[in-house]
Amino acid sequence: MKIALISDVHANLIALKAVLRDMEERGVDTILCAGDVVGYYPYPVETISLLRERHVTSIQGNHDRAVLNAWDNNLNPMARSAVTWTANHIGERSREYLRGLPRHISIELDGVRVAVYHGAPFDDDHYVFEDEADESLLAMAKCDLLVLGHTHVPFIRRYPSGVIVNPGSVGQPRDGDPDSSYAIFDTARERAMYLRVPYDISEVVERTLKVGLPRSLAERLELGR
Repeated sequence: MKIALISDVHANLIALKAVLRDMEERGVDTILCAGDVVGYYPYPVETISLLRERHVTSIQGNHDRAVLNAWDNNLNPMARSAVTWTANHIGERSREYLRGLPRHISIELDGVRVAVYHGAPFDDDHYVFEDEADESLLAMAKCDLLVLGHTHVPFIRRYPSGVIVNPGSVGQPRDGDPDSSYAIFDTARERAMYLRVPYDISEVVERTLKVGLPRSLAERLELGR
């Protein structure tokens, strides 16, 4: 079984479509998302509709919660501006979807115990970078495969007891590579790999500026920062 792992889509529909096309070519069986479906970019309703259509299993990220509350003091001004814009541009159907997302999930797929958190098993909003992703997190989450998001920086850490994967960000990579990032875990081989997928960044930049979202959000897409 091939499990696709995504995170931090942030309403970047164009990037999400490119990643989904790549998954189809690779014969992915199911898709798990580690949160932050919306926020930052200008396609929140369309992004939610596509995730629903593709039966993606997702959890809630901090931006998803912020949009439901229309505010979050922990976000920087640029992010808060995008949260406010998003809250004003989605309807009840989209809100219902975001409200229905769990904070984390634990499921078994093809004999593999999988846990998905946006931040960390001990704190939804904690940033777990690669140097902090030690084996204790697998024990804490009681899983063989731990999927994390939030940092927008991909990594894979393998331990005797399992694997920790951050697939990076579909919608706003921050590791210096502007291409979308996601990962695949192959249960038969018990191996994970992450992949990069190019997409039409200029289309997203143009739309971001047209709807009045902060220019800095558009510019960082081209830098992958």
